[in-house]
Amino acid sequence: MMKSRQNVLTAAVTGLAPAVWGSTYLVTTELLPPDRPLLATTMRALPGGLLLLALGRKLPVGVWWWRALILGVLNIGAFNFLLFFAAYRLPGGIAAMIMSAQPMFVVVLAALFLGERIRAIHALAWAMGVAGVVLLVFRGTASLDTLGVVAAVGGALCMALGITLTKRWGRPEDVGVLTFTGWQLTAGGLVLLPFWLALEDLPDTLTGSNIIGFAYLITFGAVLSHMVWFRGIGRLPAVAVSFLALGSPVVATLLGYLVKDETLSVLQIVGMAVIFAAIVLGQPRAPRPKPGETSPAPPGTTVSQVPDQPALEQERSG
Repeated sequence: MMKSRQNVLTAAVTGLAPAVWGSTYLVTTELLPPDRPLLATTMRALPGGLLLLALGRKLPVGVWWWRALILGVLNIGAFNFLLFFAAYRLPGGIAAMIMSAQPMFVVVLAALFLGERIRAIHALAWAMGVAGVVLLVFRGTASLDTLGVVAAVGGALCMALGITLTKRWGRPEDVGVLTFTGWQLTAGGLVLLPFWLALEDLPDTLTGSNIIGFAYLITFGAVLSHMVWFRGIGRLPAVAVSFLALGSPVVATLLGYLVKDETLSVLQIVGMAVIFAAIVLGQPRAPRPKPGETSPAPPGTTVSQVPDQPALEQERSG
């Protein structure tokens, strides 16, 4: 029972990371310079990573140089680049629908690399999650851009593989979550940096809103959210963490309704409920006691034992 409660609390805290990421679209469109997705993505990762490196004062050692690079590319650099690319090429929430395939990718990868069993309940949760995202974001038929679809699928695979490898490799015993997050944000930001410098230019001026937006992305959107995310990956099954990512489009939709006066239909509300149910189904459950198995006595209690007959006779003759 105690373990189950800990898992619920850990899942709730870890779910804050996708919730924060769901606010990124609103911050990007309302506070950041327009039409500069690579600037936003690079600024989101690199400054926060360098800050955490300065605070942690520890660089990777040995095999962790290339492991940190791979995780940084998968979890930060390539994932964010492909996500923004897909969002610009695919209309009407199609990118979010394709990205919702990510938990199923993790189910397969976790079976291959982590030895986690593929369960029917995970397939059901995934189907519910996809259906919920469709109800939430789909806006009629739209022509599909091939490069956009490839980018969305690639982003889902990057996130799935990043979750799986982060779970498989863990982190060095003497390295905390703060330093571990700093390694990945720095690696991801450095990978993004040349793309930004080659494909985009600097804005002419920065307004107060721009500064607030960048500050939010660096602190909440990168540092704090990824620390919570990697902590959750270390404590929960990889598949359970993957389903928590479905919360991002829910938060993005709610913020659009609350802040930008966007409409919220009955179907969207149903979609949110279905997504929440899928997330709950994807979480670990306490094992059921086997038939005839008794639960251990609570701490501080003793189990009375009846003395055997010879002991009683000896005590009486005493």
